[in-house]
Amino acid sequence: MPEQNAEHLARPHVAALDEILGEVLPVLDDGFVRVVDYMGDDRAVVQAARVSYGEGTKKVSDDRGLIRYLLRHRHTTPFEMCEIKLHVRVPMDAWRQWIRHRTASVNETSTRYSIAIDAAQRTAPDQWRQQARSNRQGSEGELGPDAGRTLSEEEAGLQDHARRVYLGRLERGVAREQARKDLPLCTYTEAYWKIDLHNLLHFLALRMDPHAQQEIRDYARVIGEEITARWVPLVWEAFADYRLGALGLSRLDRAVLAALGRGDADAAVEVAREAGWLEISAKTGGLKRHRERTEFEAKAAELGITPPWRGD
Repeated sequence: MPEQNAEHLARPHVAALDEILGEVLPVLDDGFVRVVDYMGDDRAVVQAARVSYGEGTKKVSDDRGLIRYLLRHRHTTPFEMCEIKLHVRVPMDAWRQWIRHRTASVNETSTRYSIAIDAAQRTAPDQWRQQARSNRQGSEGELGPDAGRTLSEEEAGLQDHARRVYLGRLERGVAREQARKDLPLCTYTEAYWKIDLHNLLHFLALRMDPHAQQEIRDYARVIGEEITARWVPLVWEAFADYRLGALGLSRLDRAVLAALGRGDADAAVEVAREAGWLEISAKTGGLKRHRERTEFEAKAAELGITPPWRGD
């Protein structure tokens, strides 16, 4: 058999990320994110994409162009070659949304084995949000500090009472797994969360979106802007350009815009009418609510375009 010589490989180190390795990055009132470990960097993405080229390209500009191409055209596998492990402390209600991303390895603190963390997220008087009128699962605007003060006082009393009840059960010998059942969702939990770069970007695209809940957006912003941007700056730049700052167009969006681009407003209206966007409400005499039309109108506004049916 031919002699096999081991190849010496240096582990990638990203100086900007190493600077905050293990550092607690605060989120909300008592939460945090910290980097525990990572594998790979921008060059690892390039190497995976050009595996047949050995060390790959030599110029950073070439690496940047390839990474942008890969992300732009949704070639996802090279991004899976990088991984990161985070230690997070997060309220349970936000963690419920977080854990829905089933593409990570997770080990969470167990309140069957240990006493629940003595911390709960509290809301400042000026941070109580109103229910959104157009989005059943979202919020918009604030209630104001006058109403907020009462709500914050009630919140503190409820949380303190729940904690006393929980600790009282433990003192009486109730099993931890049962004593915990009435803890509120504002109680903080902790977990180690390991995920590859491709799935991390998917998580960030969803959770940094303005429609995501504010609390989990706060975590996503820290993970994205303060961690991922340090770890893989070329990938982050491309992600910001092609995902966070991109504008997705459906077939109908394109058809309407193409008609408007030709100066044919009647054709644009016809496309929208055939799609069911322009149905009239018998009650109000105006256009019925239509989510897809509303979303198109928001995209058009970003482009400085006013659809011809606005005001109908």
